[in-house]
Amino acid sequence: MGRITEDLIRRNAEHNDSEIFSLEELSLHQQEIQKLENIDKWCKDLKILYLQNNLIAKIENISRLKKLQYLNLALNNIEKIENLEGCEGLEKLDLTVNFVGELSSIKILRHNIHLKEIFLMGNPCADFEGYREFVVATLQQLQRLDGKEIERSERLKALQNYPVIEQKIREQEKAYCLKRSREKEEAERKLQEEEEKEKQKENRNNPVFDGCSYTDIDNSIPHSLLQKKENQQPAIEEKKVSEKTPDELDKEFWEKPTLFTPESRLETHRYLEKQRKDKEKLSDKKKKQKPPRTLITADGRVLNINEPKLDFSLKDDEENNQIVLDLAVYRFMDTSLIDVDVQPTYVRVMVKGKAFQLVLPAEVKPDSSLAKRSQTTGHLMITMPKVGEVIVANRKASKPVKNPQGNKLQEKKGCWLQWSQKKSTCNYLKSPNFLPSAHALQMCMPIL
Repeated sequence: MGRITEDLIRRNAEHNDSEIFSLEELSLHQQEIQKLENIDKWCKDLKILYLQNNLIAKIENISRLKKLQYLNLALNNIEKIENLEGCEGLEKLDLTVNFVGELSSIKILRHNIHLKEIFLMGNPCADFEGYREFVVATLQQLQRLDGKEIERSERLKALQNYPVIEQKIREQEKAYCLKRSREKEEAERKLQEEEEKEKQKENRNNPVFDGCSYTDIDNSIPHSLLQKKENQQPAIEEKKVSEKTPDELDKEFWEKPTLFTPESRLETHRYLEKQRKDKEKLSDKKKKQKPPRTLITADGRVLNINEPKLDFSLKDDEENNQIVLDLAVYRFMDTSLIDVDVQPTYVRVMVKGKAFQLVLPAEVKPDSSLAKRSQTTGHLMITMPKVGEVIVANRKASKPVKNPQGNKLQEKKGCWLQWSQKKSTCNYLKSPNFLPSAHALQMCMPIL
């Protein structure tokens, strides 16, 4: 059931900066609203109110809207015109395709002296003999009825025959009210039967334990209970046989002939609501959590991934001994949504939670890498210095120590050894699998 809440009105008042107290026009159509409430408290300056295609059964709680000029209540469940005397500025009323059968209830609109146009087509009262003449004679301030202009001669003729027409209208109203009372009783009976069927279905799906345990069927179970169970078994089997698929039940519901009444509209609404809930439950059961994206396999192999589907270019700058990645990040994207992670053998960029990962052609220095965005294109530029491939010894001498054998060994393995005089240690910056020989270590040590 849809209700008129403050949040609903604010969401439909965007044209007024979501201010509801100064609102002059409000549209609440197709919201499954069943009761009019709160509008006259929060929106007293309303001039136009759209409430068509809902399930409203009664006109109420709008009598304080003194400035209201146009009220649209088409396609609802209204059976009587009432509670509109307070709408002093009302000029147009639309009640198309409702269930107004008490045509004499339009007499209350005599107080709405500014009312110029009314729509009642599609209501049961529109089929009454003398319908138009009765409305034209009752509401003398009207200028148009059901979109057709009222001529002066038509009104004079209707006023002359008004007593006879009024009598006919009352007789037809009485017959219609009897018919509606029977329809209401029938609808109530069907609703009770449906509720009982639902309860029985729930009981079958959730059997209740009677608290007794029976070990010997012949001796322990009472004869009356045993006979009752025997009688229930054929009925259960019949129900299993007569069970239909959801598609068959749906087809049967829509093809079943039924009267067009407020109760049938509510029944259709309940059926659609039940279908929607069943689909939600089914989708929740089938819904599976998406597995996380595999970035590195179990055996340690790094994968190339481009989830955000961005254009990129990877340049090996041999002159500056570095690798440059140009990633075409969206120009107006906030930099806070980008996370860069540079590793010795690969680079990973998270763009709005989506991973871009690329294996590098050579080993780089993560600590010396630099990431920045272009101010013109917005591209992300990542500069990653490559790890050197020669041994560099930091000594007091201006030239490095020459050791052809050691250099050959380290070049073959791709290791860069750096000597630190202060710490008297050798740092291995590349090839973690390389194990230096004792001769290589000896060549790196200073001569004491």
